[in-house]
Amino acid sequence: MNIRQAKEYIKNSVNLYLKKDEFGEYRVSVVRQRPIFLLGAPGIGKTAIMEQIAQEMGIALVSYSMTHHTRQSALGLPYITRKTYGGESMSVSEYTMSEIIASIYDTMEASGIREGILFLDEINCVSETLAPSMLQFLQYKVFGRHRVPEGWVIVTAGNPPEDNKSVREFDVVTLDRLKVMEVEPDYRIWKEYATEKRIHNAVINYLDLKKDHFYRMEMTAKGRSYVTARGWEDLSEILALYEEEMLPVDETLVGQYLRNEKVVKEFTAYYDLYNKYKKDYHIEDILSGNPSVQAIARAKEAAFDERLSLLGMLLDKVQADMKDIMEQAAFLSDLKNPLKGIGSTAAEMRLEQVLSQLEKQAEGRKKLLENLQTANTLSDSDRKKHCSVIRFLEESRKELYTGEAGSGAAAYDFLKIRYTARVEKMKQRTARVQQELHALFSFAEEAFGTKDGASGNEMLILVTELTVNSYSARFIATFGSPDYKRHNEELMLTERSDDIRAQIAELDLG
Repeated sequence: MNIRQAKEYIKNSVNLYLKKDEFGEYRVSVVRQRPIFLLGAPGIGKTAIMEQIAQEMGIALVSYSMTHHTRQSALGLPYITRKTYGGESMSVSEYTMSEIIASIYDTMEASGIREGILFLDEINCVSETLAPSMLQFLQYKVFGRHRVPEGWVIVTAGNPPEDNKSVREFDVVTLDRLKVMEVEPDYRIWKEYATEKRIHNAVINYLDLKKDHFYRMEMTAKGRSYVTARGWEDLSEILALYEEEMLPVDETLVGQYLRNEKVVKEFTAYYDLYNKYKKDYHIEDILSGNPSVQAIARAKEAAFDERLSLLGMLLDKVQADMKDIMEQAAFLSDLKNPLKGIGSTAAEMRLEQVLSQLEKQAEGRKKLLENLQTANTLSDSDRKKHCSVIRFLEESRKELYTGEAGSGAAAYDFLKIRYTARVEKMKQRTARVQQELHALFSFAEEAFGTKDGASGNEMLILVTELTVNSYSARFIATFGSPDYKRHNEELMLTERSDDIRAQIAELDLG
């Protein structure tokens, strides 16, 4: 199975394991909650999907790599205490709590979230001293004398023996206590994740052309040669930073992340070509609706790989802008209720009380953010949203404190004006992004249309990419696009799009 199928299977399993009866008891007993064992090659995204599952389900996540643990850290350290047996006091050995179990309790205490996933990576690489205890743990969820708290589901992961020389193959007795899921790399599925994570467009465009370079494990005369999804993601991040600092990207840099000489040489060459395309076509001019005659003529005569790269650059810019709009809308929608709460009583409040309310709300939001971060259940977009709310509240309080508002009512008027300005700015930017989208379709129609006026493969790719990307799909569903609708008549906007549109319309504080 691919990583997306594995994710859905794990979500379903966790949901069933956490299902309770009418008395509040978990319907699947602890002993029958078979831990899930994800078996797959290194770097295909096993850890990433666990983070996504926790975020989507609103539960906590505690992760550990078992290669870092000895018997003592996993089971606890021994100490001497005294107990009375038959009226006689005796010295006996007890054990401290397992570091792993203690981390679960620490997470629950700090976050307030009582259910979660304990993710143990590289489970089949445990030390020789710890291996005998794993059978008891996998069946009874016990390390030493301490049990994993109720409401915590165990998911494990490991690499096949051919990919990791440290692997200890599980015997039948151990495997019979696990739900084994073998995961294979799949570029098509990873691309969906990559576009959401804003992986560098040069990486995505290259892999669109060289799908067989997405994941490689080979043995060469120089030793192990490999390219992984993790390597591509890490390379993407460093490329963005190198571009910010205007540093040269060469084979030496790429080779630090992609350990295959052929892939390194070909990607580095493509990256140089990608930047040349970007400069030659003047992407900003195209999206402003003013493509040069030379750009249109070149695109018409370009080979398919060049067309695909150009289309990827244009989509990357437009979808990034759409993502910003949808995140801004989420921030404003989340901010609206706290502000309206102040507005409901502002007429009866003094300025000092409004300032106090703003401070309390900012501190409350900071605590929520801290709890979600502690529980590892916070997505990048939610983190950005909470941080934006906190910044708005703190900046507003500071301006009110040093300003001239003399009453609670005047203070709320200030907050309302400040909020409305943000909404208006978002609407203006939305209009610009809609124009960008129209310009993109117009250019594609002129440059990639066939002789009889029909849409070619490039238009199909354009519409498909806009559809599968969650941010662009939501943007179009919310704000509309006659061009998109025209090229995709069979698409039916769902009730969800109406809900999103209603949320945008309600951003006004009234």
